[in-house]
Amino acid sequence: MRKKIPLHTQIIAGLVLGLAFGLIVIRTDIPSSFTIDFIKPIGTIFINGLKMIAMPLVLASLIIGVSNLGDISKLSRIGGKTIFTFILTTIVAITIGLTLVNVFKPGKSLPVETRESLMALYEGDVSKKSDAAAKFQEQSPLQPIVDMVPENFFMATTDNAAMLQVVFFAIIAGIALLQIPKSKAAPVIAFFDGFNDVIIQIVNYIMLIAPYGVFALMASLIVEIAGDNPDSAFDLLYALLKYSLIVLGGLFFMMLVIYPLLLKSFTKVPYMQFFRSIRPAQLLAFSTSSSSATLPVTMKIAEEELGVSEEISSFVLPLGATINMNGTSLYQSVAAVFIAQALGMELSFSQQLMIVLTSTLAAIGSAGVPGAGLIMLIVVLESIGVPAAGIALIMAPDRILDMFRTVINVTGDVVVTTVVASTEGELPEGLLHKSNPFTANESVQEGS
Repeated sequence: MRKKIPLHTQIIAGLVLGLAFGLIVIRTDIPSSFTIDFIKPIGTIFINGLKMIAMPLVLASLIIGVSNLGDISKLSRIGGKTIFTFILTTIVAITIGLTLVNVFKPGKSLPVETRESLMALYEGDVSKKSDAAAKFQEQSPLQPIVDMVPENFFMATTDNAAMLQVVFFAIIAGIALLQIPKSKAAPVIAFFDGFNDVIIQIVNYIMLIAPYGVFALMASLIVEIAGDNPDSAFDLLYALLKYSLIVLGGLFFMMLVIYPLLLKSFTKVPYMQFFRSIRPAQLLAFSTSSSSATLPVTMKIAEEELGVSEEISSFVLPLGATINMNGTSLYQSVAAVFIAQALGMELSFSQQLMIVLTSTLAAIGSAGVPGAGLIMLIVVLESIGVPAAGIALIMAPDRILDMFRTVINVTGDVVVTTVVASTEGELPEGLLHKSNPFTANESVQEGS
């Protein structure tokens, strides 16, 4: 009998080894093309596998979640609690970000030459994202509501960026199943219930390559950041270290102070046990920078490790992966003020209130995929009169920070799910009530 290494330990090993391998590549004569051509594809396959099942999982789980609630009044009650808590935690995150960036003023210390070099280096990327943001701003204020309703449902299911449209359809379909005769609803519910189980089993298959996928993602990330100049990865990150530390400080404050307070106030779940339980989801969020791609694992952990009922997790978590972006909102508030400070602009109190409003709305409209936050940041910048080109100042460390803020996004989703389940009386008294395939199967019989 030998102990099998837990998945979260394997993922940590993949992260560390990938980081080490990437640093070795950029510091030796090993061609970076080897990493990009032969290692990065493994990470891409891993992410594509998770994205492949994200959309069908959201569809099936939400339909099952809504239809299992039993009546419309329970749906409105749970939905109201969920959306209120999402908005509340988002506003708290933005407020924390604004407080930190105004106290420490990281933009004041950015050297002029660094500012100019970064603006020149990322000019092309800024132009592309500015065009995307311009299209967003030209829309009617009610356009987000219009976009929520798909013209063609089947087309919406082919685009992960259209997740909110699938969420809308799934909720409507679930409500419809509550209101048609049970004899007719039963086979439809049984189909999606079985389909949901199939997707969860596919998650198990994909997680077999998780450590290798995480290794590949980290290694290729380091090599790509370095580019042709190995020192650039370190020099650029060092120049923006103060800004990055403030973002990270705010993110960790959310995870280590705000979220424990929520759990302590509304549940009996010890935060350290909660934190240990969700490590696999956090590590995946860190390596993929996508709350949508992490969703299958998040749902599995919430149900099997935390004991959240399927009807709560299958409703709250897909919704959270779509509209609850605490980490992204905090980052946007810090980045907006940092850019204004670096460009020598002073923001009034009313402008900073505008950041709270636009960051909250941008979080709801931000897709749970890597890099979406930058496009929404431009919308925030334009709302307060700061040049959108200023995002070039924070693009160097953005990929790294994106990984951390995705961890906060996913953690926030699970916290809110646990809180809602507790207030509905659908959370067991004890934690870790079941064996979780991610942490429990510690020992297996292996061949000699």
